[in-house]
Amino acid sequence: MYVFLTIDLESAKPIYTQIKQQIIAGIARKELVPGEALPSVRSLAADLGINLHTVNKAYQQLKQEGFILIHRQKGVVVHPQGVVQADDIYFQKLQDALEPMIAESICHGVTKDEFLTQCKNIFSSFEKRSDT
Repeated sequence: MYVFLTIDLESAKPIYTQIKQQIIAGIARKELVPGEALPSVRSLAADLGINLHTVNKAYQQLKQEGFILIHRQKGVVVHPQGVVQADDIYFQKLQDALEPMIAESICHGVTKDEFLTQCKNIFSSFEKRSDT
């Protein structure tokens, strides 16, 4: 169910962010399907050996962004209708995330074609995994 979650305790990236990003990647790769149950906050925290508040923070952000639902009786599930389609707000968020990456890439001498190739390769890796 959540085999794909690997936490790097040495990473500068916060643990809740690692959990959130890996669950989103699991949904993108169709490793997690709409309506699929996820472990409870307590269960996932215990399995990963981390504080339950860390898992709760990741789950709350995933809920706010429409990736999961949290029910008192049913527990945590991948959003049954799938993720809401991108809108203007999402595209602004995407632009806000990409602008610093593009600026940093330019400072490192990365060309536009090299940057786009990296993006295409990453995007393709998600498509390949979800096709299987």
